[in-house]
Amino acid sequence: MANYKEAPLATRPKTLDPAEYFNLSHDYRRAEEKRASLRAQLKRQYLEQLNNPHRKELIEDPALTRWTYARTNNNYFRPTAKTSLIGGLFGVLPLFILYVVFKTDRDKREAKIKAGTYERPYKLST
Repeated sequence: MANYKEAPLATRPKTLDPAEYFNLSHDYRRAEEKRASLRAQLKRQYLEQLNNPHRKELIEDPALTRWTYARTNNNYFRPTAKTSLIGGLFGVLPLFILYVVFKTDRDKREAKIKAGTYERPYKLST
């Protein structure tokens, strides 16, 4: 810690900040130790289940369960003016543009056929 020199373009890591590292209360340190021991116990339990050669059941991974739950139950979408505009721009507008392009092309071709000036690129009969 005493030999640490700060980089000129980087900030000091939080773990090396003396105010965060040395001036901690005993209750805070005790809580940190409890959390670390709980994490170590969970990790040991998971590794024992993972490396058990006689296991027949699935291993319950809490992190994977949380991730799956968050992925399937996305309750964070809020319909706002911005999301409605984006949905319109990417969902409805391309369909409308394609409709206009195909309709105008078809109308022009039909007008040429009625006038007798349309040359068919593919001849159906010889």
